[in-house]
Amino acid sequence: MSNSIDVFVIGGGPAGLAAAIAARQQGLSVMVADGAKPPIDKACGEVLMPDALGALENFGISIPPRESFPVHGVRFHSSGSSAEAALPPALRVLSVRRTTLHRILIERAAELNIDLRWQQVVTGISGEAVRLGEHTIRARWIIGADGANSRVRGWANLESKSSSAHRYSFRRHYRVRPWTDCMEIYWGKKAQGYMTGIGDQEVCAAVASRDPKFRLDKSLPEFPELNARLRGAETTSIERGAISANRKLRRLWRGNVALIGDASGTVDAITGEGLDLAFNQATALARCLKAGTLPAYQAAHRRLSLRPLIMARMMLMLDGRPWLQRRTLQVFNRRPEVFRRLLAFHVGALPATRLAVDGLTLGWGLLTA
Repeated sequence: MSNSIDVFVIGGGPAGLAAAIAARQQGLSVMVADGAKPPIDKACGEVLMPDALGALENFGISIPPRESFPVHGVRFHSSGSSAEAALPPALRVLSVRRTTLHRILIERAAELNIDLRWQQVVTGISGEAVRLGEHTIRARWIIGADGANSRVRGWANLESKSSSAHRYSFRRHYRVRPWTDCMEIYWGKKAQGYMTGIGDQEVCAAVASRDPKFRLDKSLPEFPELNARLRGAETTSIERGAISANRKLRRLWRGNVALIGDASGTVDAITGEGLDLAFNQATALARCLKAGTLPAYQAAHRRLSLRPLIMARMMLMLDGRPWLQRRTLQVFNRRPEVFRRLLAFHVGALPATRLAVDGLTLGWGLLTA
């Protein structure tokens, strides 16, 4: 084991591997350590937005068609009504099993000769030293990619934060043929449901609620259409849970330590932007490491988070408000161009100035629906 490295990444999930790959592409030597055994799974919606796919291409990664499912639109359901909008035709959105994505990232990291240390736990950092088991590794830069409950964040004294109310998300896979190429979002009184195809014979279903006890089996009856589709279907994964919230840190770096992914703050999972943010943060961070400066990373991180935070706040306005859900769907059906443009903004195809105009149109429509 080398006792000196340019970049030490603590956490080998998608965010950590993306940071490692981006840094290696900048010519830096990189080591990654994680206490888990790959592939690492996590409760998430498993959708890759256009920016995420673009970042992966820049990493030298393409997702094989046989291991993904194309998504062409978004469909909302609430109280027996629905509204649907197509994604801009020039943009790609794919759903990919989390474990599949992790394996592909590991394979690319190995191709780049990144030193991967699985089932090895980092127990502390000090200056340019990382304690890895019985070894001490010297690193010019230390990257915390160890998730929402990051230990690195505490070690570097970066814990100060603000966050919205927590929601609790649960996810499971079912062996059933996808009935649509849309990402489906279901609104209930106490929970939000989600479905996307994962393959020719498999779907991913998830629910989110402010009640930690409102898990999948208890939540599905809130969404009669989804519940009917999944009734009797074989489950192909265990139920996994995660906490979801909009969480913003005041500071993302200190000295030679920087945070990335969920360790650096989160956007509520309702946006489906978690992986998108992590991959683009990795590109920005690697450039700053190469230049030898971290303040520019904080500024880039803020810019990347702005659009997802706007969309998360807009979407969460509907949470637990059936009357607002119904009115919103009425507006979307009467003015489908508003829904299409809001969706285009969500995937980065329209500027915020366009959102302001459509936001006024939506607001007026809600008042007059």
